[in-house]
Amino acid sequence: MLSLSSINFDVVKKRSLIADFIFILLLLSFLYIISHYAKQATSHINYEANINLSIGSLIKYSLFSLSRALIAFGFSFVFTIFYGYFMYKNKTAEKLLLPILDILQSIPVLGFLPAVVLALIALFPNSNTGLELASIIMIFTGQVWNMVFGFYGTLNSIPQEFNEVASIYKLNWWQKFKWIEFPTTISSLIWNSMMSMAGGWFFLMVCEEFSLGNKNFRLEGLGSYMSTAANAGNYTAMLYGILAMIIIIVVLDQFVWQPLVAWSEKFKIEYSLTSKPKESWFLNLLIDSNILEFVRNSYKKTSMWFEEKFKYLKTNTKKEKNRKIKKNLVAKFFANLILIAIVIFIIYTSYKIIFMIKNLPSITWYTIFKSDAYTLIRVLITILIGSLWTIPLGIYLGLSPKLSKILQPIIQITASFPAPMLFPALIGLFYILKINLSYGSVILMLMGTQWYILFNVIAGALSIPSEMIEMGKIFKLSLWERFSSIYFKAIFPYLVTGWITAAGGAWNASIVAEYVTFKNQTITTNGIGGLISQAANSGQIPLLAASVLTMALTVVFFNKLVWKNLYKISQNYKVR
Repeated sequence: MLSLSSINFDVVKKRSLIADFIFILLLLSFLYIISHYAKQATSHINYEANINLSIGSLIKYSLFSLSRALIAFGFSFVFTIFYGYFMYKNKTAEKLLLPILDILQSIPVLGFLPAVVLALIALFPNSNTGLELASIIMIFTGQVWNMVFGFYGTLNSIPQEFNEVASIYKLNWWQKFKWIEFPTTISSLIWNSMMSMAGGWFFLMVCEEFSLGNKNFRLEGLGSYMSTAANAGNYTAMLYGILAMIIIIVVLDQFVWQPLVAWSEKFKIEYSLTSKPKESWFLNLLIDSNILEFVRNSYKKTSMWFEEKFKYLKTNTKKEKNRKIKKNLVAKFFANLILIAIVIFIIYTSYKIIFMIKNLPSITWYTIFKSDAYTLIRVLITILIGSLWTIPLGIYLGLSPKLSKILQPIIQITASFPAPMLFPALIGLFYILKINLSYGSVILMLMGTQWYILFNVIAGALSIPSEMIEMGKIFKLSLWERFSSIYFKAIFPYLVTGWITAAGGAWNASIVAEYVTFKNQTITTNGIGGLISQAANSGQIPLLAASVLTMALTVVFFNKLVWKNLYKISQNYKVR
């Protein structure tokens, strides 16, 4: 039995002081970075910032890019919860919002460029705020869709038994969300958040330095630093940029993702205690913090106060019934109002696009459709190649905590690193091996999309209850039997989400995989992504709109034909 005399209170106090000190240091560092970025973002307008390739400037640029990515991620998280949950709860809205999500995911970063940049510059004509918001929104579009699909897909995979428990205990929507729905999605949400941050880094160079017709825009940041170094052929600066990116990714992994992954273990659908939970040194340190303990206790007391404050509603059945009726009517009113606003916006936008592209000649449409077909083939090949190695590796990592602990940081660094920075070197390799970009672009697209599948498979493998794994061992099932009867069925809902987001990522990646610039020389191949990049850089807005529209319609058609049916099938493979 543990006695008070056996506890070394000096050690406990020392650990608490260290934890508090580190927490305060990190908090102050975060506030400094955000305030420094806010000062830069509100400074006088500078459309084309001069990029200094010195190490001192690189540190400042890295902090600016990190700030943009974190702000964009905050927007992405909030949007994911509201959009995904609304779509899950309101089946009428789902019929409209799911196709919209398909369309939005299919629109490449450059597709949002003209409207976003022109509108925000007009809104903030005398400061950098408009350009900064435009960059953040474009990073947001590279992050958010994967998170929404992952969140929505996991909500649809909640075991029916959980819903029955909620009905038995008469949980209201908030209690059900707080105790059942959101905890069930946490594992998938965290892994998809990792991949979404990687998606934002992937388009960092495009989001911080871009052209619109004869007008060039450049913000101070790591992406523009790397782009400037590549165009100047400064390999030393390119190496410094790579090291800066790796440091950022490692810091985020150790101080954000690893603690969140370890914390998410408590929400795993689990009935066995034989598996060893994941650990994080930083999470263990935070647990010892007196400051965070005070915050946790304050939150608990506040929650209890609110529950006690409104407790009388539960004791009066008539009042509770009337309150629910009024609440449902208000909720339906606002839901319908939102849907009407969305429909009006879609009609208005469609009218403007049709008016813009109606005069395009037939030969241009032929080029667009042919380019779209080329890219579709590349997308399918990319998903096939990516699945061949990510499925077995993802399952193995999800079921092997020790190996996952070793390889996860390496995978995270590799996945998060913006592959377009390596494209010039790969283009040189293609030239040596005499590989045409029409084939080589598949490799370039694969570098940015295969991770969507891998992270979703890992999340699916982590959700497999230990007793199911132990059952396979007890019955001495072969590796193939365990894979086909247990592992694949358990990960299938996650895999479908991975395929959908990987497909969307591949379409997006085509804009940089089919149109590569190095040392001010441009190499292109037939494809809708290359056509979009060409149209954006040359300022051909009608061609850009027509190309983006064609890509979006292709993605929606394919989603209806393939992904929707796979989603229905995946509902039969929920973890039960």
